[in-house]
Amino acid sequence: MRADVRKLGLGMVSAAALSACAVGPNFHAPAPPQTTHYTRAPEPAGTVAAEGRGGAAQTLIADRDIPADWWTLFHCAPLDTLVRQSLTDNPTVQAASATLRNAAETWRAERGGLLLPSVDAKATAQRSKEPGAVLGQPGLPPVTFSLFNASVAVTYQLDLFGASRRQIEALHAQTDFQRFELEAAYLTLAGNVVTTAVNIASLHAQITALTEIIASEHDQMKVVQRQFDAGAASRSDVLAQQTQVASNEALLPGLQKQLFQSQHRLAVLAGRTPDDTGLPDFTLEELTLPSELPLSVPAKLVRQRPDVQAAESLLHQSTAQLGVATANLYPQLNLTGSIGSETIAASDLFKSGTGAWNIGGSLLQPLFHGGELRGLRRAARADLDRATAQYRQVVLSALQDVADTLRALEADAGTLQADTTTETDAHDALAITKLQYQAGGVSYLALLNAQRTYLQARQVRIQAEAARYADTAALFQALGGGWWNRDNGKESRE
Repeated sequence: MRADVRKLGLGMVSAAALSACAVGPNFHAPAPPQTTHYTRAPEPAGTVAAEGRGGAAQTLIADRDIPADWWTLFHCAPLDTLVRQSLTDNPTVQAASATLRNAAETWRAERGGLLLPSVDAKATAQRSKEPGAVLGQPGLPPVTFSLFNASVAVTYQLDLFGASRRQIEALHAQTDFQRFELEAAYLTLAGNVVTTAVNIASLHAQITALTEIIASEHDQMKVVQRQFDAGAASRSDVLAQQTQVASNEALLPGLQKQLFQSQHRLAVLAGRTPDDTGLPDFTLEELTLPSELPLSVPAKLVRQRPDVQAAESLLHQSTAQLGVATANLYPQLNLTGSIGSETIAASDLFKSGTGAWNIGGSLLQPLFHGGELRGLRRAARADLDRATAQYRQVVLSALQDVADTLRALEADAGTLQADTTTETDAHDALAITKLQYQAGGVSYLALLNAQRTYLQARQVRIQAEAARYADTAALFQALGGGWWNRDNGKESRE
């Protein structure tokens, strides 16, 4: 029996050695874009500066690496804590992580099932009664007997043309796709938490400024009302002032609604219910604008963006599936074999003379399937063309994201500089008007107008400042977020 086992094993190994080729195209990563710039006009080397905490000039440094925890560059400890908690507790990220584990385990399972022989142990016991006619002796009485069998069966699909290997390759590419989908989920979540926190800080500041504007206009309305009562103002002046107060008061509920909705959104992003009271509130004063920003070259961007890498994985998968469809046009060879012991008494199993073995194979060559197999191959080719076009579109969108963000940062800085100048001028005008009012040179109404102008300029400046923080976060996100630097270079949190 030992000699039989050796023969059976030698036959299987020899057959496996014949599986050496794999038809269909081999996958090669697409070449990076040839361009070295993101924008038509020369890219900005930095931004202008403005007064205030959010007005620092920002310098773009070519080819600087991005830290994995890029949000820490805003130097806000509550924000750092919240982002890290969100990356752990967010259900969308948890679902993406589970999907990755599913894909990885499916790949491991199919790799073993398709590339390695299947070995199964089998034991049977059978009690039978057969008539004598079965033995060619119709006159004999029926024979009752038992049959016992214990064997090991081996089945192996000889992968002559690489169908199994291409299928495993496609499953591995699907695992890579899910890995980069998880990285994209991490990056999107971190970006959403940061921008939502910035929006909350901006809304708090806007509400404070608008509240002060409304208070100032109420004071101004009292003055106009007294002037009307004294005959120094017309009824239209009173109505105009009431309209102005009502108009600004109508803006306040809208800002409060945005604030509440942003707080609810931040809670859900963190994996909590909207009524959770443990979330931090944010102010613009807590944030620090990064003064140095990285700028990867386009050739590196396609290796850094998770969505581009995910699209490349789908392209790889489609390439492998074309190989599967091609291999299905060629012969398929299956080998089977078993070795064991067969006897009519259980106690005689594995004794001398009870050994039984068999080895065989089957060859299947498709001849006519009504054009099905070639049609499936043409469909796989079309799917590869689709994946190629989609990859190109994702790359173009990635380049556009960076280009748009660079211009937004440049425009944000210029807008904030202008708005800060306007606020400063309005503040100086208010200071002069106060002195004039104290000297009796202007009316109290002129003082209130100057105060309202200043507060409105302050509100506009707050919005411009918040836009710089938000678009700075958008740049880190557009460049891929530094996931490749996480955990000493590991590709994912798995």
